[in-house]
Amino acid sequence: MIDGGTLSLFLLAVLALFLSPGPNMAFVLSHGIAMGPRAGLAAGLGIAGADLVHTLCAATGVTALVAAWPPSFDVLRYAGALYLLWLAWQALRSGDAALHGRADVVSFGRVVRMAWLNNLVNPKALLFFMVFLPQFVSPARGSVPMQLLQLGIALSLAGLLFNTMLGACSGQIGRWLQRRHAAGFQRGLLATVMVALALRLLFIDRPSKGL
Repeated sequence: MIDGGTLSLFLLAVLALFLSPGPNMAFVLSHGIAMGPRAGLAAGLGIAGADLVHTLCAATGVTALVAAWPPSFDVLRYAGALYLLWLAWQALRSGDAALHGRADVVSFGRVVRMAWLNNLVNPKALLFFMVFLPQFVSPARGSVPMQLLQLGIALSLAGLLFNTMLGACSGQIGRWLQRRHAAGFQRGLLATVMVALALRLLFIDRPSKGL
């Protein structure tokens, strides 16, 4: 079991990471601004779901197996970049009505799935869970996989809370833009962010070992 002191230190480190601009923050902000608060919430849920999958993979050793195959990093990042470019294309070709966050145009579930898949195919996220979580694990406190699960669940819940608030705030900005008939700007912003994230994946440095 994780003790209170370790958990507190872990959550402080996680908060510092959340406050640093990154791909998850960009994904939530861009979808909240483009599609409204519901899309921001959906993006946060999708990211949290992917974090849970990453946690399970790290706790069960799946991540280590993937990391042991050298080409895995490139496979994941190319797949992720292609997916982000596809999302950018979808944003550009969608009509203005798709940017008003209406359930009949852009479904809540679809945004959840997009955020989930985007996070899941990010090799840096996979590597992060493999490297970051074990730093707060002590074999003397019992099962290592169980401690990894506890830490991963805590991170996922904290991320969900943070991204939900971030999505709500960015969604209000989106509504303000909608009232000013700035749908084109919203669509362009979303596409630009997706392209930027894709380029980031393509040009990130490959780790010297493992992934």
